[in-house]
Amino acid sequence: MTRTEEFEELRPLLFAIAYRILGSVSEAEDAVQESWLRWDASSTVPRSAKAYLSTTVTRISMDVLRSARVRRETYVGPWLPEPLLTDSYEDPARSAELADSLSTAALLLLERLSPLERAVFVLREVFAFGFEEIAAAVGRSEAACRQLAVRARRHMDEGRPRFEADRKECEVLAGRFFDALKEGDVDSLRKLLAADVEMVGDGGGKGPQLARTIVGDDHVARLLAFLFTTLARVDGTLEARELNGQPGAILRDRDSKVLNTWTLDILDGRIRTIRSVTNPDKLGHLGPVADAWALNREAHQSRRTTK
Repeated sequence: MTRTEEFEELRPLLFAIAYRILGSVSEAEDAVQESWLRWDASSTVPRSAKAYLSTTVTRISMDVLRSARVRRETYVGPWLPEPLLTDSYEDPARSAELADSLSTAALLLLERLSPLERAVFVLREVFAFGFEEIAAAVGRSEAACRQLAVRARRHMDEGRPRFEADRKECEVLAGRFFDALKEGDVDSLRKLLAADVEMVGDGGGKGPQLARTIVGDDHVARLLAFLFTTLARVDGTLEARELNGQPGAILRDRDSKVLNTWTLDILDGRIRTIRSVTNPDKLGHLGPVADAWALNREAHQSRRTTK
């Protein structure tokens, strides 16, 4: 097998590691590309391509995350991970676990960890690397990595819901939710939402976003009905899709360009959180991005002329 073939075989794993450390598709892709450049330029032949490349992409991702943390301190509004359509790294025996580690909620929990803790947690808890491999990847002793793993796991467990949602039940509930949304049925929407449901928007100052987090089943149900009516008014569409391993949707304009994405957190038979990404910088990997501001102006003008 050539060096290029070895790298391409490992590319899905490398991206999967980088995305979970960074929460960004574009930054993860850059980290993988930089790993290739270093791999291609190296004259040494490592005993294990997987170990060498995993170490390389982990170290690059940790460095990127440290600088990203500084940028996120001045981010406008709530910061959410970049939505991911599919995870190309496949391990059938652990598919559910891998999907759970991709969820928006899990990635936000990872934000609680330092870059070092995050890397150790991802390599150990998600990809089951041995501590010898992890120590080599992050430049710490095995004993230190074990302590880091325990601390990271504790932080993650503190933020997780007590009961995990059944994936099939989530799919069924999401289907009912999108049906009610398309019908503009506020009462049906309200029944699918938790009493304290939250709707959070990430526009990053570059896309239309909520002025604040909307809380409460009645407020959120009415806002959702209004948003979908507005979308329909400008010939937009809603495409139900799985995003980050959980139910979600891509909202598109009349030319099928991406307006924003929604992901749904579901627990105990109710939708607990709806997260919307409208920042165009976070949507480009999903396809051509719409001018959401122009659509907003058009929708506003349409409402005025029909009154």
